[in-house]
Amino acid sequence: MSGQLALSVSEVSRVQRKTIWVLSAAQVMSGIAIAVAVPAGALIAGSIADSEAAAGLAQTCTIVGSALIALPLARIALSRGRRVALTTGFGIGVLGAVIIIYGAVLRNIALVYAGCAIFGVASAAGYQARYTATDLAPESHRARALSWVVWAGTIGAVLGPNLLNFSGSIGMSLGLPQLAGPYLLGGITLLAATVTLFLFLRPDPYLLATANRSAATGVIERPKLRDALGHVRGRPRAILGITTVAIGHVVMVMVMVMTPIHMAHVDVSLQLIGFVISVHVAGMYAFSPIVGWGVDRIGRIPVIVIGIGILAAACVIAGLAPGDDTRQLGVGLFLLGLGWSCTLIAGSTLLTDEVAAADRPAVQGLSDLIMNVAGGVGGVSAGLIVLFASYAALCGASLVPLIGLGIVVALPACRRHSNTRSI
Repeated sequence: MSGQLALSVSEVSRVQRKTIWVLSAAQVMSGIAIAVAVPAGALIAGSIADSEAAAGLAQTCTIVGSALIALPLARIALSRGRRVALTTGFGIGVLGAVIIIYGAVLRNIALVYAGCAIFGVASAAGYQARYTATDLAPESHRARALSWVVWAGTIGAVLGPNLLNFSGSIGMSLGLPQLAGPYLLGGITLLAATVTLFLFLRPDPYLLATANRSAATGVIERPKLRDALGHVRGRPRAILGITTVAIGHVVMVMVMVMTPIHMAHVDVSLQLIGFVISVHVAGMYAFSPIVGWGVDRIGRIPVIVIGIGILAAACVIAGLAPGDDTRQLGVGLFLLGLGWSCTLIAGSTLLTDEVAAADRPAVQGLSDLIMNVAGGVGGVSAGLIVLFASYAALCGASLVPLIGLGIVVALPACRRHSNTRSI
């Protein structure tokens, strides 16, 4: 553990404001990298193997890489702080981009898959950045701090897909395959995010928070990953936070990934499909600060309930829409994104509230691991349901985990007030 010096309350507030700005800037850059590069990875794999299945496997490799690195990054955060953990994650993502470029040049699909898995590490670091915003935040503003970092992802998510052609042209001008261009841009923006965090995320918010607690209590904290994960047992509201994030994510992934297929089956233009997905992305990120304000003002549990209701409405509206009804699908996908935002921010904040401060990085890493695994399982399940049934059946099936989450929320142990504001 670093010998970070404790600071006064006013100094901590100043550092917190700086932390939010630095994290938001890094999220913009990493968001561009992920949004522009991940679709290109699937296209590269598909073009090399001439197979849609190969393209889907590239996406799966990215998810697997993100899931596998969640706990190792948490271990680094516990011992070295958030700055080292995040820069390590984004830095490894740069390496993944380089490997994919080589794979595209050599038309070696094994290299492409390996690169996609390594590039997925950057996605895991991006998810953990949201928790970094809460390390120094007071309880009454914790959700808002987290939500601003989530909101910063809007810029990257919107800009990224629109840079596919531009980055492809840049790649070709350098003698690279067109589809390698997005990874060239992605590697550069990830490197910029890495440098930004390394230079400006000082003092480290987690180490500073730890130093302040040690100064106040006289106890030097040396948290271990195994002990921290065991800390979750017997804390039903912490388990609820993890469950909320995972179920909100799996429902979003299941419906979102198959909506373009549902529309393409009736020959809807790519422009209209792209519009529906853009509306979905707006729902995911654009209203994050408002969601964060609501979580802080009316409580974690109420916003989780609201999120469940919005996701359920999204499944019904989208499930009843014909493939060529762009308006109804747009409404459904917008609500799907907004419901995801509610469950992500409220669930993440509830988890942070209910776990001892020193153990938070480990438990938050566990939450991200479960979320990514759930997303991967959801994506595969969605394809199978549509293959053997229909898009409407998929949306109906997506209601099942939401009903389960609603039952868990209603349990007395999860509704019981704690000594925090998470009520």
